[in-house]
Amino acid sequence: MHPDKVDRQRLKKLTDLPNIGKAGVEDFRVLGIHTPAELVGRCPYEMFDKLCLLTGKRHDPCVIDVFMSVTRFMNGEPARVWWAYTEERKQTLAVRKADG
Repeated sequence: MHPDKVDRQRLKKLTDLPNIGKAGVEDFRVLGIHTPAELVGRCPYEMFDKLCLLTGKRHDPCVIDVFMSVTRFMNGEPARVWWAYTEERKQTLAVRKADG
């Protein structure tokens, strides 16, 4: 759902979350996540790594941005478009890579 349309009072399905459509729901299903509440306290980077491991393929890193948008939203931040997190993700991954 587009972040502008998200209603925090109506979070029953995963598609009620910002930036989540069919593909996102399928990623969450693979991760064993079935409700928005199950995203509270989750780490988007750990979710991404687990998704890649479980599917046996490297997913587009933009999936991390989507995971960041929904985990942050479920932890109380405003709904934002997924690409609002791209620069932060790139910086975080660069630091992780440099740290080895």
